[in-house]
Amino acid sequence: MNKNKAVLSSAIVLYFVICLEILIMISPFAGLFYSVFNPFLLETSKYPATRWLSSFFLPHMVVPPDDFLKSIRIIGSVLFVGGIFVFLTCAIQVYVNKFFRKGAVSKGLYSFIRHPQYLGLGITGIGLSILWPRFLVAVLWLVMILIYYFLSRDEERRMLKEHPTTYREYMEKTGMFLPKNIEDSVSPSTILGKITLFVLIAVVTIGGAFFLRDYTIRHLPLWADTNVVALAVLPDDLGKMEHRMADILNIEEVKTRLKNNDHYLVYFLPPNYIMQGLIADTGGEWKLYKHEHTVRMFADWIIHPFSHLKGGHHAMHGSEDRAGHNMTTGVGRRLIFLRVDNVTVGKPYDVFSISAGRTPEFVVDMDIHNLTIHGLKELPKDTGWGKVPTPIF
Repeated sequence: MNKNKAVLSSAIVLYFVICLEILIMISPFAGLFYSVFNPFLLETSKYPATRWLSSFFLPHMVVPPDDFLKSIRIIGSVLFVGGIFVFLTCAIQVYVNKFFRKGAVSKGLYSFIRHPQYLGLGITGIGLSILWPRFLVAVLWLVMILIYYFLSRDEERRMLKEHPTTYREYMEKTGMFLPKNIEDSVSPSTILGKITLFVLIAVVTIGGAFFLRDYTIRHLPLWADTNVVALAVLPDDLGKMEHRMADILNIEEVKTRLKNNDHYLVYFLPPNYIMQGLIADTGGEWKLYKHEHTVRMFADWIIHPFSHLKGGHHAMHGSEDRAGHNMTTGVGRRLIFLRVDNVTVGKPYDVFSISAGRTPEFVVDMDIHNLTIHGLKELPKDTGWGKVPTPIF
């Protein structure tokens, strides 16, 4: 049984390592992590049945475009921080009781539920799924809660063996993961019922993620022409993009690089936007794993969601230092052109299809007020993270 528990615990550790990809990918350990993890992502991306696992279902690179998506973004931070707080508070209770030899913990949250630490980690996992909304993270969250259930059952069997009378009385007064009166009304008692409940949770989780992806795509600030779709990374730029995009596409240096038979996705963003490396390899300056801002950026992302919702990723600490100036004002913008293939583009948002291929082509820096180009260069065919599947919105 101890061996089985070690395996289950290792699976949970692996889950959090994969979920914290958001932290690892901007750290010096990104290369090591992706040497192990990326082959799996690339393998799943080969097949239509599994390609969705490496895709994202909520905005990460762009500013959430409406109040509904902004609320979800804030909820993600609240759940992550709240879940960690619950877990640490309960862990302190447990170790204090062990240190002073007070026996099993029965106060605080433990007076209502028997496994508040697992509940806290489950809540943290939901927050992580929102903050780093890769479908794979949501799927692994389902695996994690299933593992927590089996670990909890194992712990309760041991406690009943060691304290048969007192622990049974405790179990009769408390619920496993929810207060007893609530848990009794929603948790089935039969094995078939428990399996059905888990399947229902899985359907709601994955189905909800697909719904959020579709909702996100249909509410992105887009401009579209015959074979070009442009996305404003900052929603406030939509007006500028709509006013100038047609003229930009008619500039000779841009026009000659666009083929009539191809479709293109254009990202319209400030030149110093900190997450542009997710779109294309625009230069080492935007490969965040080469910089020393990992902990500070991650803390900003979690604890200060309103900063991101107001000004995007370049409102996070470290971005202005790296850029050397603030481009949130003025008319300087960077346009990153990606060629879209492997999908039939009937509507603008088809370019974000899970099955679509998106290849970086070139980047243009320009003053969109007077249509003056300040820089233009061809791009490598990968993002700043190589072939790693990255967020596209």
